[in-house]
Amino acid sequence: MMDELTLVQRIVVWILPVIFAITVHEVAHGWVAKLLGDNTAAAQGRLTVNPLKHIDILGTLIIPGLLLLTFTGFVFGWAKPVPVDPRNFKKPLQGMAWVALAGPVSNLLMAAAWALIARLGVMLEIEFISMPFIYSGVAGISINLVLALINMLPIPPLDGSRILSGMLPHYWAWQYNRLERFGFVILLILLATDVLKYILAYPLYYAQQLFFSLAGM
Repeated sequence: MMDELTLVQRIVVWILPVIFAITVHEVAHGWVAKLLGDNTAAAQGRLTVNPLKHIDILGTLIIPGLLLLTFTGFVFGWAKPVPVDPRNFKKPLQGMAWVALAGPVSNLLMAAAWALIARLGVMLEIEFISMPFIYSGVAGISINLVLALINMLPIPPLDGSRILSGMLPHYWAWQYNRLERFGFVILLILLATDVLKYILAYPLYYAQQLFFSLAGM
């Protein structure tokens, strides 16, 4: 569907869904951390959807921009991680697991919201109003599902690794989290070799069908 758009149109359609998907994901981490007793993110002014507080030049701008420019059909990115101090949790590993889970859950909720926006466009049937709603809705669904699925991979420091750590005994969780220094490299290798696409292909396809159905498409 996006193939018929020019590059400028693609950027206009994707920019808001990408920025909000990435920033709200981080705000969700900080919000749940605050609920569990850690006020670090709130004290640093990070519990805001103002993207200027969260933008990471590489992850929020360059990587998504390059993926759009190269027409890969696969867009993702990241923001500056919100600071979380697990020492403020009664159970640090379990607290971090809940904080981590908040990110992908926020993306699923945003995917549902973008699906409703797309559905509104479908219902209006006024082309110059409907098409922006539909295109933005499709982009919002896509980026949020990709972020939710990628972040659930058990590769430190992705959210899935934090959730898994919360289920492991302390010693094994500590050993597992030592892989964090290699996590970004592992993710880039998976992306460069298209392995990441194969890993995500089926869950992404079925999730998209569900949300596109909600959008009436």
